[in-house]
Amino acid sequence: MAETIALIDYGAGNLHSVHNALIAAGAGNILVTADPDIVEKADRIVLPGVGAFGACRTALANINGMIDAMETRVLRDAVPFLGICVGMQLLADKGIEFGEHDGLGWIGGTVHAIEAPSPDIKIPHMGWNDVLPSQDHGLMESGEAYYLHGYHFDVADEADILATTAHGMSLVAAVGRANVIGVQFHPEKSQAYGLAFLTRFLEWNP
Repeated sequence: MAETIALIDYGAGNLHSVHNALIAAGAGNILVTADPDIVEKADRIVLPGVGAFGACRTALANINGMIDAMETRVLRDAVPFLGICVGMQLLADKGIEFGEHDGLGWIGGTVHAIEAPSPDIKIPHMGWNDVLPSQDHGLMESGEAYYLHGYHFDVADEADILATTAHGMSLVAAVGRANVIGVQFHPEKSQAYGLAFLTRFLEWNP
């Protein structure tokens, strides 16, 4: 029986592209859902995210029972979880974008604006750039992926940083702890590298 993958629909993600990329990576039973009951029974959970941190956090909180269902399934039952772009940033304690907003607090740190070290460094950080693994992890491999973000995850504990990228400075490209992983890049836009990453996620048994 194919595993159930819950792709959370909270009005803040690139759902169509992520859905298609998961299929291309070999996923069978993908449920695009805003139903906490489905999330609480899923074998794997994917949280996409595009836009401002606060708006995404509010949209997620506005689905009654969704954050509780995610925490039950991910933190208690330890099913594999993937956060993409803002979905990764929401793992933080808080985000500072159009005010200060609480995150999920699953991985310590703060999301704040990228401050360019020189005028020739363009913000937002957009386009293809390296993924540089900072520790040995089954999901992370060196390569190039597609990024689009003006805010970055300043992680409290370096042990939670799985990969970085360089854009005039070092920026966090991936975070993780136990069964939770988040990536700043967009696997669904990262062609062969992104599909290989998603395939590894679908096979991951943390």
